[in-house]
Amino acid sequence: MARMQMTRGMRLKEAKQYVADKLGVTPFDLGDTATMTEVRNEFGFGRIHSYAISHPWQANFIEAKFNISRVLDVPILCVERFKERTGMTEAPTAH
Repeated sequence: MARMQMTRGMRLKEAKQYVADKLGVTPFDLGDTATMTEVRNEFGFGRIHSYAISHPWQANFIEAKFNISRVLDVPILCVERFKERTGMTEAPTAH
């Protein structure tokens, strides 16, 4: 939600609704760790908890940021720089 507030000037309620709509969940679901773990896996957003076990099929680091940028249609500076420096024109898609 913070990215939507900063890049699009949205208020918190509006940002939550935008993100929830993009992810196919309700704004209430955004605070549900069990639901969001499934959503993060489905969209390739990676894991955020230090105690979570990462698996080879899960997105990590830059791949997760590419997926977040693509799904939420929001620019992320490190993704834009990576694409610029490697000559990429489009972010890779999740598996």
